Amino acid sequence: MLRSFTSQYFTRATLYPYYFSFINNTNNIFQLPMENKHTKDMKDEQREGYCKEVAGDHYPSNSASDYILPHLLNLYASRAKAQDFEIYAPNATFEDPLMRAEGVKQIKSSFYSLGKIFSESRIVEYNVTEKEISPGNKEILIDNKQYYKFLGKDIHMISLIKLYTEGGKVVRHEDCWDKKPLRNRETVKVPLVGRMMEVSRRASMLLTHALMGFGKDPTM
Repeated sequence: MLRSFTSQYFTRATLYPYYFSFINNTNNIFQLPMENKHTKDMKDEQREGYCKEVAGDHYPSNSASDYILPHLLNLYASRAKAQDFEIYAPNATFEDPLMRAEGVKQIKSSFYSLGKIFSESRIVEYNVTEKEISPGNKEILIDNKQYYKFLGKDIHMISLIKLYTEGGKVVRHEDCWDKKPLRNRETVKVPLVGRMMEVSRRASMLLTHALMGFGKDPTM
């Protein structure tokens, strides 16, 4: 079932074997390195759990991204703390091709599981576009490259992260691997197939949620 890693980037299907490897082995140790291309001092701060960027390089100042992005980078780097999830509204959703989380506790389980599957994970490059949809409601698009290490293999993936905010809180978070729309009843030719994909993502999430202690924050 595992696919070859000879190509530079991989498609959404390749993460499914990693997920099932996690199901069979939930005792992997978290390893939480984070790289930054700016300065060595910045890199050292990131390893200590701080997620800082040079203002203006990646996102506009005084924007919703100023608040959200540092926490989001922590989530993808497998070093999330409980306060990082405060960017989400209580009824927020998170969805990628593998699972759909509903509510903050399920979102926690989704991101806490990264460190159980991969020895390393992080967003290595990104560009942010932010626009106001209506007063107090914004859409944030993050064109990015993600890095993962699985069983010693370096894996690179391109992605488009879509965040929708209301009153400064994220209400919807989508991670579109390979920048392709999430497959559901509205995006596939056969609605029944799309519905089956939706059900599969919910089932994967509920199983992960149970394995991760129903969103319990890890003991520091």
